[in-house]
Amino acid sequence: MKKRLATAAGALLAVAASVLAAPSAAQAKETAAAGFHVSDGRLLDANGNNFVMRGVNHAHTWYTSRTPQALKDIKALGANSVRVVLSSGHRWTRNDTADVAAVVSQCKANRLVCVLEAHDTTGYGEQSGAATLAQAVDYWLSVQDAVKGQEKYVVVNIGNEPYGNTGHSAWTSDTKNAIARLRNAGFDHTLMVDAPNWGQDWSFTMRDNAEQVFATDPDRNTVFSIHMYGVFDTSAEVSDYLNRFVSKKLPIVVGEFGNDHSDGNPDEDAIMATTQRLGLGYLGWSWSGNGGGVEYLDMATGFDASQLTPWGRRMFDGANGIKQTSREASVFSGGGQTPTIGSCAVSYRVNGWGGGFNADVTVRNTGTAAVQGWQLDFAFGGEQTVKSAWNAKVTQSGKQVRATPEPWTGTIPAGGSVSFGFNASSTGGDTVPASFTLNGTTCAKS
Repeated sequence: MKKRLATAAGALLAVAASVLAAPSAAQAKETAAAGFHVSDGRLLDANGNNFVMRGVNHAHTWYTSRTPQALKDIKALGANSVRVVLSSGHRWTRNDTADVAAVVSQCKANRLVCVLEAHDTTGYGEQSGAATLAQAVDYWLSVQDAVKGQEKYVVVNIGNEPYGNTGHSAWTSDTKNAIARLRNAGFDHTLMVDAPNWGQDWSFTMRDNAEQVFATDPDRNTVFSIHMYGVFDTSAEVSDYLNRFVSKKLPIVVGEFGNDHSDGNPDEDAIMATTQRLGLGYLGWSWSGNGGGVEYLDMATGFDASQLTPWGRRMFDGANGIKQTSREASVFSGGGQTPTIGSCAVSYRVNGWGGGFNADVTVRNTGTAAVQGWQLDFAFGGEQTVKSAWNAKVTQSGKQVRATPEPWTGTIPAGGSVSFGFNASSTGGDTVPASFTLNGTTCAKS
């Protein structure tokens, strides 16, 4: 097991010197209507549509004057979300209610989902002056007016990397207490919780206790965040960690990662490919302004979007990067609930070989109105794993598979069809799925 020291979020500091009862159906409906919410291990927006974060981190608390332009640039490059660094005042100048409200307003104006994080908890127990999670909760309570009513647009990341490599066993109880206090105070937002060990969870404290932490949240609306740096320097480590959450239907995002780091060389290609395959969110570190020896993690030189660094070009333009995979939250695009249709038919043809197959899928709209935007859901009957896809984005969680369109396959005309395909490995046969649903409507098989 690798044991590392501080992550990029910690290095950036140098620039500034008991399970509750499940919610009732009515409560779940109310939570869903309020804003982002977790369902079956997935993060859904207020319209009930799947939302996969594709964004970057921005160090607002040290560069407040840069934020308006930075958010515009980040959006223009294709991001659908931004993780914003705030200070509770324990280590740096406090971002007050008015400032937080301004950040939220700027995120919304740029149609970016705003993940707000309190940074002063970084490396608690090891980093001198770091705040506790309880102190982070005090901060959120003090700025609650800035985020109240913004549940459709804001995710509250309680505390950045809340423990170093000392005392991390307290993460579970302290995280439970933090969630309980925020819920009791009326926070209905999706809450995000970072892992200990400078965010990298080499001790597996978050991984092994995530189920009980999630169950403690009365809203069942907590997302876990892993920071992937030197600990995650192989594809196997990336895949194993993320799949353990997916298999338990626990929501997870990669809240920070880089292309290099002083504690080892993370496998950014594996991180981006694996999150795309599993339909999980990622937020790269960071837009600009890094110091403390990790200046190479800047995506834009001097906050200039026209001067992307190699890391910035990889993040935005590379395989499984933001431009290729990001989809705007439907609360901004006006998508509402995924449109229903009158009737549909699906053709599913398999070309198999030992250990794998290609599937060619045709979705026909047999109704009388065009479908703008679609979502096809089905389940594998055996042990199949999607490897790649074309003309659609195909994600998998357990046996459940979901296909959504590429920009050029987004409309199915009345009486028309769209086709896509995917490649998968198989150890349990290549049988045709038992049923297909298109935007919630069961389709005939043809």
